[in-house]
Amino acid sequence: MRTFHILLLCMLGATLVSLVACNAAIGPDNCCFTFYPRRVKKNLIISYDVTDFRCPKTGVVFVTQKSRRICVDPSLSWVQCIMKNVDENTF
Repeated sequence: MRTFHILLLCMLGATLVSLVACNAAIGPDNCCFTFYPRRVKKNLIISYDVTDFRCPKTGVVFVTQKSRRICVDPSLSWVQCIMKNVDENTF
């Protein structure tokens, strides 16, 4: 009976350790799962970030003057134009 309790305790401990390890996994912080459907005015955007390569979709996160974050599709020409504009204004 004592062996059974020790085995059960070991199994419980292994389960708890695996749960903690899964929750502490390092992954991308910001991913875009849907894109904003409309065009954004370029004078409202102060910066942008490209999503991590581990995200399911490649995206760009625009940051507005009011610190709002908007996910957009980087393949669109107006998005690339805004990114270029932000890059030129930061130098």
